[in-house]
Amino acid sequence: MRTGIWLFFAAVFAASLALPQTPPASAKKSTTANAAKKRTASTTARKGKSAKKKPVVAAYRQQSPTPDRYREIQQALIDRGYLKSEPNGVWDAQSSEALKQFQTDQKLSPTGKLSAASLIGLGLGPKTASSQPGIDPPALPGTAPAVLPATAN
Repeated sequence: MRTGIWLFFAAVFAASLALPQTPPASAKKSTTANAAKKRTASTTARKGKSAKKKPVVAAYRQQSPTPDRYREIQQALIDRGYLKSEPNGVWDAQSSEALKQFQTDQKLSPTGKLSAASLIGLGLGPKTASSQPGIDPPALPGTAPAVLPATAN
């Protein structure tokens, strides 16, 4: 019987150690001086940590278009009647004004700067594998690939 009592007390003691320890309600109240010290200490600790952070470097940085891409855009503006000069691959004031007029007609913000919406409106969206001739776009998961009938020779 004595062994059972000791086991009971050992189990209660072990269970009390497993419970979260919270101070009594009277101990939670602190003086304003102690609270001010705690705030100052935590603020100082945060400042020290934030000063050690390294700047975040973007993994991808958009580059300016190549002269060939500028020629494509200028040709699209010429085809639509907005640009009157030849496509030269240099984004100049005439190209910018032509793009502003196109953006106005498309109800876009007329900035004269290239944007995704402007390029899509010109039919020059992003270059992807599906937009390149001879390359089929990947099939969606769970769908059968398109099979074309064989041509007779």
